[in-house]
Amino acid sequence: MRAQWKMEAPFGEIWLAEKDGMLTHVVFHSSVEGIPEERTAFLAETERQLSEYFSGKRREFDLPLAPEGTPFQLAVWQALQTIPYGHTCSYGEIAEKIGNPKAARAVGMANNKNPISIIVPCHRVIGANGALTGYGGGIDIKKFLLEIEK
Repeated sequence: MRAQWKMEAPFGEIWLAEKDGMLTHVVFHSSVEGIPEERTAFLAETERQLSEYFSGKRREFDLPLAPEGTPFQLAVWQALQTIPYGHTCSYGEIAEKIGNPKAARAVGMANNKNPISIIVPCHRVIGANGALTGYGGGIDIKKFLLEIEK
């Protein structure tokens, strides 16, 4: 079963999607094409955990994830999940974590394609010089998320 639900976040709407009780998407600004809207118990739990995160009461998520991507993307997204709450790392550091130290740009592209924003914390990846670089929801949302985690 596939379903999606719109949630109001402090910075605007985000869409949550699941397939068979596993989270497939947390996306900004628009729904996931082709998936019916329904507030399932699983999506309600996802919304609850995200609300706790936004209010500073949750540091880790306890949800089964099922992102779809290439083997390289999946490796990057798995590495993103190892970045601790309140910390950041560079694209190069993620490239090293996945055993491909020259793939910093490819890591950036995989980061950009992350379908489960916030929960798979691509907002914690910054430029090697410490600069906040692109983010699917926009730099203001990236700043907001990093500020929550300070």
